[in-house]
Amino acid sequence: MCLGIPGEVIEINSKENWAIINAFGVKSKIYTSLIEEEIAVGDYLMVHAGYAIGKIDTEEAGRTLKMLEEIAQIDA
Repeated sequence: MCLGIPGEVIEINSKENWAIINAFGVKSKIYTSLIEEEIAVGDYLMVHAGYAIGKIDTEEAGRTLKMLEEIAQIDA
């Protein structure tokens, strides 16, 4: 099973196809070469294994993040 995590783009290096995202307060460098759309700071990307696999809207990202937080609380 694969799990994609939404992260908010906080920095972009389009020349080298990477971005820095913030997910749950953790900043990670991810590769954006699989995304054909233009990416901007503030966008949300679905990320798996260090690669952005899709661009998602803010509402979808919020719902997913909330659900993942709820799961984490149940597991704790």
